[in-house]
Amino acid sequence: MQTPHYNYTPDDKMITLISDNYRMIQVMSRFGIKVGFGDKTVAEVCEEHNVDCMTFLAVVNFVSNPNDSSTFHLNEISIRSILQYLRSSHIYFLDYLLPEIRRKLLDGIRFRTSDVSILILKFFDEYSFEVRTHMEYEENHVFDYVHRLLDGIADPNFKISTYSDHHEEVTSKLRELKTLIIRYCPESADVNLLNAALFDICQCKQELDSHSKVENMIFIPAIEALETKISSREGCNPQ
Repeated sequence: MQTPHYNYTPDDKMITLISDNYRMIQVMSRFGIKVGFGDKTVAEVCEEHNVDCMTFLAVVNFVSNPNDSSTFHLNEISIRSILQYLRSSHIYFLDYLLPEIRRKLLDGIRFRTSDVSILILKFFDEYSFEVRTHMEYEENHVFDYVHRLLDGIADPNFKISTYSDHHEEVTSKLRELKTLIIRYCPESADVNLLNAALFDICQCKQELDSHSKVENMIFIPAIEALETKISSREGCNPQ
C-alpha cells in the first residue's frame, strides 16, 4: 500500500498535519511548537512561536515526501531555524530517546552478567556512544562553523562538503541490535518490556534516518549556497 503524499501550505490547519501523520508531532516539538493550537493555521502557529514558517514547511513536507526535494526551495530556508531544529533533535535523541531505550532494555532483559544480556547492553552502549560522538562533532564544529558563516566570516580550512563527505549514517547498528535481541533474547526476559524496547529501537532508526536526510537534503545544500554567496561577495572585493 502506497503512503499518501502531502504538500502543506501556510494556510493549512496545523492540526491537519498531525491527523495525516503522527510523526509531525516530533517535527513541531523540535521547532519549539507545543500542541494546544486549536484550529489555527500553520502560518498563525509559526508566528505565535517565532518559527520561520517556510523552513518549518520545508521540513514537514520533506519528512512527508523524503524522495521529493521539489517540496521546498533553498532560498526560502532560514538557516537559523534549521539549526534550532537540528539542535533540538540532538537533545531529544541523546537526553531522552536513547536513555529511555536503555532503561527498557535493562529492565526487559533482566540484566545478568552470565548470559547474552551483557552483550546486548554492551552493543547498545557502544552504539549510543557513536551517536553521541557524531552529534557532538556537529554541535562543536559544524554548527559553530555555520554561525561564523552567518556572521559573514568564511573559514578557508573548512567547507560543509568536508562534513558531508564524512557524514556517516548512524542507523546501521540499530538493525544489528534488533536482530541480536530477536535471535538471542534471554530466557528470563520480560517479554512486554523487551518488545517495548524493540519498538522504540525501530522508531529510533526511522527518526535517525529522517534526521540524516534533513541534514543531507536541506541543511547541507543551504550551507553550500551560503558559502557560495560569501565567496562571491569576497571575490568582488578589491585586493
